[in-house]
Amino acid sequence: MPSSPPAGTYTNPVWDDDFPDPTVIRAADGWYYAYGTQTKRAGQIINLQVVRSRDLVTWEFLGDGMPEKPVWAAQTQKFWAPHVSEHAGRYYLYYSALPDTRAGFCLGAATADSPAGPFVDCGVPLQCGPGFRHLDPMSFDDPATGRRLLYWGSGFGPLMVRELGPDRLRFLPGSVAIDLLYPTNSPDPASYENLVEGAWVIRRHEWYYLFYSGNNCCGPRAHYGVLVARSRTATGPFEPLTRALDHAAAPLLVANDHWQAPGHNGIITDGAGQDWLVYHAIDPRQPTFDAIDDEQGYSRRVLLLDRLDYHNGWPRLATGGTPSWAAQPAPQP
Repeated sequence: MPSSPPAGTYTNPVWDDDFPDPTVIRAADGWYYAYGTQTKRAGQIINLQVVRSRDLVTWEFLGDGMPEKPVWAAQTQKFWAPHVSEHAGRYYLYYSALPDTRAGFCLGAATADSPAGPFVDCGVPLQCGPGFRHLDPMSFDDPATGRRLLYWGSGFGPLMVRELGPDRLRFLPGSVAIDLLYPTNSPDPASYENLVEGAWVIRRHEWYYLFYSGNNCCGPRAHYGVLVARSRTATGPFEPLTRALDHAAAPLLVANDHWQAPGHNGIITDGAGQDWLVYHAIDPRQPTFDAIDDEQGYSRRVLLLDRLDYHNGWPRLATGGTPSWAAQPAPQP
């Protein structure tokens, strides 16, 4: 048995089970809730993983937050990349799913009265398209304009944003999607931008920071990392850190010997006002598990946490750009 970390510290992973594409919020009840992509746990398929914690370090499993699939994706087993936000005591879930009757993924929306669910789909997808371009939704209310925005994108296409309507369950009539960042198609093997996905936006110090992940999340050739861009407005234009430094390999977070393919991050702020990067990574000691649709197993992505600081107008990890593996000062609840 590994020894417990010293008091006031933690050691990654903070949740040692498959938990891809994490979102963490602090709900009105004072608990932190984390949501993860569909998985199989103890032989049971979980559409929307939900865990909760008082301190961002010790988590408990609450079950399936969306036990009933939407009518438009009732027969499929791909429910990915959940994002949850709270507004006026109601909880809004955005996610990606493979529909029953179309080729290509759709963006879905659901609501619940409790942060643990059950979330009930609104009945129709927000948007569908070919391939896997419509993945990884993230909602953000712009404090400067009051606009309700939804970011998403993958499938070798751009990251996009579009305004949501007042009910948050459909796009604002007359609004259009704005392309924000495109993949680079770089021949450089060190690049992480041949595919971009996993958008997450925050506003700090009068900047809007767009975090995103790049390249291949999974499998034996996984090559994944977190990047960041910034803008003075929530809808861009965004300048990537790679361009600001004139260096194609200037990611925020990359792998090390202890953790492979780190990425698809969220941001959560602790009780002391400190930002933390929450993300998944592959443990090379146990890289696969008994997944839903792959008899040989699939990448097992566990939940990690590291402190996020800001230097010279850019966010940087306190660990220096790779996931921590030794004891670190813990968040303040």
